[in-house]
Formats: sequence, C-alpha cells, structure tokens
Amino acid sequence: MTDACWHTELIDGALRHLNSSKDGLSETDAATRLAAVGPNRLARTKPASAVRILINQLTSIVIWLLGAAAVVSLASGNHLEAVAILVVLVLNAGIGFVTELRARRAMEALFRLEVPRATVIREGGTRVIDASLLVPGDVIELGTGQAVPADGRLIADVELSTDEAALTGESLPSSKDSAQTFPAETALADRTNMVYAGTSVVAGTGHVLVTATGVRTELGRIGALVAGVRDEGTPLERRLARLGRDLVWLALGVAAVVSALEAFHGAPLDQVLETGLALAVAAVPEALPAVATIALAIGLRRMARRHALVRRLPSVEALGSTTIICTDKTRTLTSGDMTIVRVWVAGAEIDTGQPDFASSDNRLRTVIESAVFACRAQALPIEGSGQAGLDPMDAAILGFAPQVGVVPDQLAARRRTLRVVPFSSTRKLAAVFEQTDEATVAYVKGAPGRLIDLSDRMLAADGTRPLDDAVRAELLKANSALASEGLRVLAVASGTVRAPDESALERLMFLGLLGFMDPPAPGVKATIARLRAAGLRTVMITGDQLLTAAAVGRELGLLSSADAILDGRELTELDENTRRERLARAGAISRVTPEQKLTIVSDLQAHGDIVAMLGDGVNDAPALKKADVGVAMGVRGTDVAKEAASIVLLDDRFETIAAAVEEGRVVFDNIRKVVFYLFSCNLAEILVLLVAGLSNLPVPLLPLQILWINLVTDTLPALALAMEPGDQDIMRRPPRDPQDAILSRALVRQVVLYAALITASTLGAFLWALAVNPAQATTMSFMTLALAQVFHLGNARSDSAVLKPRLAFRNLYAVGALGVTFALQLVAVEVAGLASVLRLTPLGLREWVIVLLLAAATALVGQAIRLASRR
Repeated sequence: MTDACWHTELIDGALRHLNSSKDGLSETDAATRLAAVGPNRLARTKPASAVRILINQLTSIVIWLLGAAAVVSLASGNHLEAVAILVVLVLNAGIGFVTELRARRAMEALFRLEVPRATVIREGGTRVIDASLLVPGDVIELGTGQAVPADGRLIADVELSTDEAALTGESLPSSKDSAQTFPAETALADRTNMVYAGTSVVAGTGHVLVTATGVRTELGRIGALVAGVRDEGTPLERRLARLGRDLVWLALGVAAVVSALEAFHGAPLDQVLETGLALAVAAVPEALPAVATIALAIGLRRMARRHALVRRLPSVEALGSTTIICTDKTRTLTSGDMTIVRVWVAGAEIDTGQPDFASSDNRLRTVIESAVFACRAQALPIEGSGQAGLDPMDAAILGFAPQVGVVPDQLAARRRTLRVVPFSSTRKLAAVFEQTDEATVAYVKGAPGRLIDLSDRMLAADGTRPLDDAVRAELLKANSALASEGLRVLAVASGTVRAPDESALERLMFLGLLGFMDPPAPGVKATIARLRAAGLRTVMITGDQLLTAAAVGRELGLLSSADAILDGRELTELDENTRRERLARAGAISRVTPEQKLTIVSDLQAHGDIVAMLGDGVNDAPALKKADVGVAMGVRGTDVAKEAASIVLLDDRFETIAAAVEEGRVVFDNIRKVVFYLFSCNLAEILVLLVAGLSNLPVPLLPLQILWINLVTDTLPALALAMEPGDQDIMRRPPRDPQDAILSRALVRQVVLYAALITASTLGAFLWALAVNPAQATTMSFMTLALAQVFHLGNARSDSAVLKPRLAFRNLYAVGALGVTFALQLVAVEVAGLASVLRLTPLGLREWVIVLLLAAATALVGQAIRLASRR
C-alpha cells in the first residue's frame, strides 16, 4: 500500500494493512515502528553557517580586485592606501553578508506548522503524547479547533470538517465521511475520508488511523518541492553583476596596456605598480553596492507606506520589471462575499434586484426553503454563535432566505436530521436527510448537471413536468445562461427517499437554479486597466468552470481574444511548446489545480516573461518561490506562503500590486541613474589614467585620491539620485525587455560621452598645471575631476534639463549633496592633515577659477544637449 492510496481502502482494510486496530497499537509496537520510520517531523536542511555566508561574499571578482590592489599597495610600501582599500573591501563584503543572513526561510515556516502534541489511543487507552512520537498505525482523536498532526484515514467521525485551504487551496471547509472510498486518481481535496498534517479541525470529532508521518506526509512532500526550487538571482542582481564584471575586465585590460607602456618607456617599478594600482581602484564603483541597497531600501519604505511589505530588497526592482501578474480570483480579484442575484424556477428567471421579486412567484419560497434545509445542520444559526466560518454559499442562502419569508431559525426548530452527506468535487452535491411524520426526505444542492441526472421531474408553473430530453435541454440552457453572466450556479432538488443514504438519491424533483454573484473587489477593474497601460498582463487563475471564468474575465477586461481563456484540464494534454504558446496569450485559466500553478509559472518564465505570483496557501509556496516575485497575502496568507514570497501585501488588496509595480519602476529608474552616474565617473577616472599613460605623462591621480573621490565625493550625489521622485509617465511605459542590460546602448553612448568630457576637463587642468606649476598638477586634476563629477549630477537626474527651479529643487537631497560635497572637497585641500594624507597642495584664486570653469563644462554641455533635444 503506497502513501497515496489509503483513500481507496475500506476502514477494515486500512487497519489490516497497517496491522492495527481501533484500540490502537501497543507501546512496544509503537516503539519498534518509531525506530524504523523515524520521528514525525519534517526534514530540516542544515542552514549555511555564518562563516560559509561570509566566505561566499569573498568570491566575487570585485572583491578579488580590491584584495589584489591592497596587496600591491602593501608591496610598494603604501600602507595607508592598503588600509583604505581593505576598509572598502570589508564594507562590500559586509553588505552582502547582512543581506544573505536575511534570506528567505520557507522551510522554517513549514516547521512551525508541525503540531507539538497529539491525543493517541494505545492499548485501548487514551493519552496525550509528543506528536513527534506518532507512527503509522497509531489511532488518534481529533476535535474542534485541533491541528491535525499527521496524515491519516478516518475510521470514525461525527460531523467532522477540516480547513484544508493552506494545503489544497480550497477556500471552503472539507466535510469528512469515514464511510466513503475513492478511486486512486481522486484529487487530494476530494479525499473526504482522509485528513492531512498541517490542516485544522473546523467542526466535529473523529478517530484517525495514522497512515503517514514526517516527510512522507503531503505537507512533507510540499516541503521537498519548495526545497527543490532553485534560488535564482533577480534581474537587478544579474544585471549589476554583469556590469561589474565588464568594468573590472575593462580596467584590467587598460591597466595591463598602460603598465606595459610605462615599463617600455623605462618608468621605475614603483611608478608602474602605482599606475596599475590606481587603474584597478578606479575600475571599482565602490559606492554602487551600498547606494543600490539604499535605493532599494528607500523603495521598501515607500512600498510599506502603501501596504506592501518587502522581505527581500532586490525584489523591489524585480517587481518593477514584471511583465505578467498571476493571481487567484476569489477574494483577490473578487470580494468573496457571495449574494444570490438570480433564481431560475418553473421555467422563469427571477432577478432578485427587482423591488417586488419576492412576490413574483410562490414557488420561489419552495426553492429557497429546500436550499436552507440542504445547508449543513451545524451551519444553521445558533444563538450567540453567528455565522462565522460558514460555507460562503450557505451564508448567502441563509442571508437571502428572510427576503422571501423563509426564517432559518424556525426551520431549525422543525429539523430532525438523520444524516448529512457533505459536498465534494467528486460527488458534486451535498444532501441533508430529514425525517418527517410520513417519510424520509432528502434536500439536495449541487452541480446542475449532477442534479439533473438524479431527477425525474421538475417544478413547473402548473405543478410538475417530467424530465424528458427537452426539459433537460432547457435546464442546461438556463445553467449556461447564468454561468455566462459570471455567476456561480447551484441547483436545488428534493424528494422522498427510501433511506438516508447517498445511494438512495434518485427520482428527485428538480426545484430550480440559484445564481450567486461574487462581485469584483473595489478598484480591481481600474487596477487591471492601469497595469495594462503599463504593459503588464494580468492572468486570473481559478477553479471555476470555464463559462464563469470567461464571464468574470470579460467583466474585468482580462480577455483580449477568444483564445485568451484556457481550461486547466488542457494543460496536461498539450505538448510543452503548444502549452507555452497558449499560456502566452491567456488572460484567464479555469479549473486549475494547486499543482498546476508551478507549471504555469515555469512555462511563462521559459517564454521569457518576468512573473509575479500571488498566493496565500501552503500549496502556493513552490510557485511563489519559483516566480521572479512571489507575493503573499498578509491577512489570510499562511506562514509558509509568506516565507516563500519576497513581498507580502498587508491589506490583501489587488490595487497594492499596482502601487508596488510603480515603486519598483521608480527604484529601477533611480538605480539606473546611479549606475549611469557612477559608471561615467569611473570610466572618466580610467580614461584619465589611460590617456596619461599612452601620452607618457606623469600619473595624474594617486590611488588614495581615487578612493576619496569614489567613496566620499561620488557617494553623496549617488545617494541623492536614489531619492529622485518618479516621473509622471512611469506607469504609461511598457516593461523593459527582461534580457536588456541595465545600461542600454543609448545610455552606454551617454556614459562614454560624459566620461570623455570629464576626462578632457581633468587632463586640461593637469596639463595647464604641469606647464605653470608642476607641484600643483595632481591637486588640479584631483579637484577638477571631483567637482566635474559633482556637477555631472544634474545630467544624471533627468533626461530633461534641470535648470528650471521647479525641476532643480524637486529633489532637495540633490541640492544638499552638491553643497556638502563641494564643502568636503574644500576640506580635503585646505585642512593640512587631510591634505597631507591625500598628497594635495593649497590652490590660489587663479587655480580655483580654472578648476571651477573646467569642472562645470561637462554639466553645461549636458544641459545644453537636453534643452536642444527637448526642442
């Protein structure tokens, strides 16, 4: 007997297979089995140690380059420079180390679902034990409010129902029936003779034969699936890593050429080493990791104000890159509050929105009264208990009944319930058997097609009508008409039966159809339109029938063509390429099982999309982890879903997704501005040294001076760029191509242009000083380069000119950065101690005028270009 087939077994057969009985195991037998199968707990993957995480941070090429620069500096006797470089190295590694420690821990959330205690029957006696000591063959007791500690086959139950939403995705409680057996292929949610670890008892009591523990449970299987999903870097991480590698290799090539030329020209070894070291330091944008992290953190804070909690910083940018959002329907796109809006009875459709609908036909009361009787016995209102936890359809029926003169409390007083047959997707109906003075009556509600098959007559305007082929066709047409309006349709029937048993449900009278509306949640339609304007496709994933999904999809504006609706049952029948092509056009997918969500996400990613996945249950965890951005619901979401996700919606509102996308785009724009700014500055430093080397000039910049510029002068302006507000048209742009580099070709051309302008200004100042006062040459090039980069901030802030006060002062942090950075440069050259460390000399008025004019040239050219392009 496999772990997956216990639902096919009769109770006696299951007990026999596990060599157990209703009195449970002996303590000796339980101990023997525990030694054989191990404790009832999920396998724990040993987390990476802090030392291993730290070692991982030291394996990047940027870190290696900085380390090599420090070694060269030590070898040449420049201990101060070596210490400065090592400080930068520690800062870079520290940022990565802290980020890694905050990594996602989806498996730890699974561990929190484990149940610490269990009530077990052993040797005929009941005792409470540590749940980890349970073994297959044990018999346990369950009651209302208890968590289920292991998978098991029910052997006795009294009105037992469990909440399995976290495991199966079914939003309604699962009503259990120990007497049932099911075919092997029955879906997990429909195995109503089974209970599963990680779920909880909503109502009733039961005795359960434990069939699987620990990693062999369905919860353990999902844990293995989550663990098997490989962690992949976000688009931002991949782009920044590629940019860093490219710049480092460029610098190494330039350093090799320049050093070789200097050696060829007979330069002393210390000068060759110093030039190579300066180029190596110039290549590394030391501020980039810190500024990128801060930019993401700023986005995180903005998103938190808009009710989106970010658990992993790079996902802020990844959400801004998203091309597809996959989402549940019920309680995400729709409100989840069902109401009866149509009733089809006796050949006529009644609109419950009409003022006088209740008086239009007395047969309406008959349908609703039978529907109330068909609700589960414990679902009827009990004084002081309210209707919390009701099946949403039952709640809608009970809430609607008084409008047609049916009072549920009065019916409850008349009830003599013999048996309840709970709803399952296999039987497609729920039945309540009531005893009257004359007979046993069954009240049934369920899928229209199923109840049509069980009925032989229909309530008609003039009494009853035989259910011949013409009448059946009429009923099916009425069902399709209601479903095509986006309504969930429930049929109601009743009849005298020979016994209170499901097998006796035959020759019923078909009473009517109830059409339930689950209206779109407020703001959802507008949000979908806003996302579409931003180039994002929203895909609704639902378990509803195709007609209902299509109607809701049309109402929400999700379906752009006839083939934009896909039935989940087709997914397993289509070959991989066809399936991916269909998914690439889908706006809604109906009848999706929880297991198919991971396939859907994987196929969309294989098609080249950046996928955001919304989910709330344990069964969603693999898809949430696989998605480029996993988004969990903060109110109704399980811990496992939240831990697997990188973003949590604190208000469970779909509109929050659009707000998060907007902030993600702002973050990416700002990071791109930071990259543009820093890379143009770093490339200018490389070009200054390259041109000087090729021209056989003295070294115009020293390694410690470049470190000062990269860490002090560049950092504040870069941080100011991270604070830039978003452009007004940011949600009217299409998503970026996921394969595009963070620096497009157009932006690379701008980087080269502005780097060349800064290089020309710096070398101009350097050459002037060499001719007039060689002792100030290095100081002149240092100050010109630093201030040219500071003034270049205006070019990085916007594609428009920022000369107008409205634009110039839109970001006060940028204005402040200009002032503070300029002051720091004055300190560097005027404070004797610091000037000595940096090997700088004071400048006179003439030198300052030349420095300021040359430094401002790049900014002035950039603003002129922007003004001209606007015209």
